[in-house]
Amino acid sequence: MTEDQMKFRLKYVVEDTDRHGNVRLYYRRHGRKIRLRGPAGSPEFLADYREAAAGNSERKDKSPGVGKVFPRSVRWLCVQYFKSAMFKELDPRTQKVRRAILERFCKHKSDGDKPFALLQPRHVRIRRDEMSDRPEAANSMVKALRQLYRFALRYDHHDGNPADNVEYLKGNADGFHSWTLDEIEKYEEIHPVGTTARLALALALYTGQRRSDLVQFGKQHIRDGWLVFTQHKGRNRNPVRMEIPIIPELQSVIDQTPTGDLTFLVTAFNRPFTSNGFGNRFRKWCDDAGLPQCSVHGLRKAAAARLAELGCTEQEIMAITGHRTSKEVTRYTRAASQKARAQSALKRLSGDKKSN
Repeated sequence: MTEDQMKFRLKYVVEDTDRHGNVRLYYRRHGRKIRLRGPAGSPEFLADYREAAAGNSERKDKSPGVGKVFPRSVRWLCVQYFKSAMFKELDPRTQKVRRAILERFCKHKSDGDKPFALLQPRHVRIRRDEMSDRPEAANSMVKALRQLYRFALRYDHHDGNPADNVEYLKGNADGFHSWTLDEIEKYEEIHPVGTTARLALALALYTGQRRSDLVQFGKQHIRDGWLVFTQHKGRNRNPVRMEIPIIPELQSVIDQTPTGDLTFLVTAFNRPFTSNGFGNRFRKWCDDAGLPQCSVHGLRKAAAARLAELGCTEQEIMAITGHRTSKEVTRYTRAASQKARAQSALKRLSGDKKSN
């Protein structure tokens, strides 16, 4: 401790020397270290010290696993979950999103410091209702808590799941906007064949895959006119192996467009896109075409809807999209199925009138 610190006789003040030889001052108590501005005894130092001693200093770390964690608290349960094989089996992006959601829950009104065994469905509903202006975010929070407490059940930390009985809020029932034929034509007018933007549209529309798969497609995935790959989503837990025929329209666009060595879609620097980078770039391509309501995921939905309009069964559509259950496919194709059934019904009525 320095001479100035001895003079002020301040408790819990320690000094550390970093690898560059710089001396740094900290307030250290209960396993937590809070940085104090120097030099010791300066007005800045005293202000930081008083704030730290009063417990009002904002924590610098973002993770519930760093700093003070109360045993059997919600934050403690999160730490155990993040270390478990159940969490590590998730896709890296899913891990990142779920961790962020649970960290926000822990920080809200110090919910993370409360005993996890005392969390009740009514508590989750209150938090959910506070987020009612963002229904998708609210539902994601409920889903994350369900998974957290399923971990608690599996590892015998708890005997109930308070989030299981909490209902999701009603959001946009139709989800992402599904592209119309007019919107596709408008996009194609702005982005002609030979551009990366047009190739991106063709890959999304004629394969019906997610953007995480689109950015990985390359010549190595083509075998005898078929696109052979394993879907990126769930590849570590429930891999879905796909084989989709490359229709002439798609092959024509690929043949006329400069592509990368390992991926069809590349950036201006001839490097593969990341999933998020591609999403941002596609957003710009849509904006350039005057289609702010459209997105790359909307093309996946449009592909499924088009197949439904052509009379494909749900099982046939699932063979293209890779869905394991028909629930999501039904949501994608609801309007298209209604249109096809209506057309079929009126054809029968017309045929009946002619026979009479």
